[in-house]
Amino acid sequence: MNQVREHWTGRVPFLLAAVGSAIGLGILWKFPYTVGQNGGGLFLLSYLICLIIVGIPLFIAEIILGRSSQSAAVRAYQHYGKGRSGWKIVGWFGVLASFLIMSFYSVIAGWGMSYILMSINGVYQNLSMESVQAMYVTLSTSGDISLLWHFLFTSITVAIVISGVRKGIERWTRIMTKVLLVLLLLLFLYTLTLEGFTRAARFIFYPNPEQFKLSSVIEALGLAFWTLSIGQGIMISYGSYMKRSDSVLQMCGIVAFSVIVTATLAALTIFPIVFTFNISPQAGPGLIFQTLPCLFVQLPGAPILSTMFFTLFVFTALTSAIPLVEVVATNLMEVYSCTRTKAVSLAGSMTFLFGIPSAFANTRTIFPEWVQLYGTNFLNTMDSLVSIWIIPIGGLFSALFVGWIMDQNVTREEFVFGTTLKGLYRPWQFFLRWIVPLTILIIIVQKSGIYDFDNLLTTKG
Repeated sequence: MNQVREHWTGRVPFLLAAVGSAIGLGILWKFPYTVGQNGGGLFLLSYLICLIIVGIPLFIAEIILGRSSQSAAVRAYQHYGKGRSGWKIVGWFGVLASFLIMSFYSVIAGWGMSYILMSINGVYQNLSMESVQAMYVTLSTSGDISLLWHFLFTSITVAIVISGVRKGIERWTRIMTKVLLVLLLLLFLYTLTLEGFTRAARFIFYPNPEQFKLSSVIEALGLAFWTLSIGQGIMISYGSYMKRSDSVLQMCGIVAFSVIVTATLAALTIFPIVFTFNISPQAGPGLIFQTLPCLFVQLPGAPILSTMFFTLFVFTALTSAIPLVEVVATNLMEVYSCTRTKAVSLAGSMTFLFGIPSAFANTRTIFPEWVQLYGTNFLNTMDSLVSIWIIPIGGLFSALFVGWIMDQNVTREEFVFGTTLKGLYRPWQFFLRWIVPLTILIIIVQKSGIYDFDNLLTTKG
């Protein structure tokens, strides 16, 4: 493909796009309830450590792979694969991860769009907690309504990506990332006035050994993958749009710091509301759609507060969905030499079609025996498949490839360019070669049920 490759117009657009990708539903949806289920403060500390020793080294590796090859995942692995064509399969792993995530991600984001409309109309005002919770059940079991929102969200994402890197991705992520950060800050400032804020801050920052398990560290490792968008081919594509004049280490450091601050801010926004009304912080995935709406209606300015929150939710989903479609489309463009319009349209259409069973996952309309055969519904099956297997395996091979196979002169040059911290190259290489692969293997072993590391404590006890 002989097209001139597009690049970000500067550092700020890359930072906003990368931060927007990282600050997705992993931050707003998974992060708060995962903190709640794993004991608060000690889990947050574990998450920060995992970001530093696993997430950031792998994040840097993927950016270096994309920037140095000026290619998306498949071609990048092929470029440095030393004639071994099998490495491009790792690139396809990232494409598969993005494809599958987008297929069910847009269903969940669609529910958020539905809640915006419900909030504007004030439909759960003056309803009991049971009635508000029942509305989520009604929505998630209404396949046709879920399908409508799934289609609208996918269409919006495709419309943005189809315009290209500068006119589409850069332009809209610049707007949406700024808006979502402003909304999050406004909601945080509001929760400062709630009586549950002190308890929430204590819960988030105060270590609670009684609720902390060894498996909580594994959860922190997995969450670090989600919140940095690694193992999905996203940062390889975004890195390929970076200019040679930008410092990889500086850019990655800013993105990682932004993710840490935003994740903490999200938790400090959600948990004060939870503690103000004495709701269990371990409410799980239903925290967003079942618990929070019940609490919003009891606060002053409920329609505005609820609308702001779910607008934030959808914006975070969009800034993450854009690179998911971009990964699939860019690899199609490079491998099969098709136009952006054709590649994005195909990527959007296929993720929409594959996501239809997820839209009907809580009904028995499509694959009625799915739960009986696989133990959970279609949407959760795809989520588990990606979280437990595809992303960790993709991340494992990314670390091994950049650490051992890729030309080390190239990785050193990319790493040290534009930074005075050249001495960090050796520690980064050590972590990438040894620590990252080992910890990813531990994630896979724990998450797949091969071995429960909590048994170590039980055995010692």
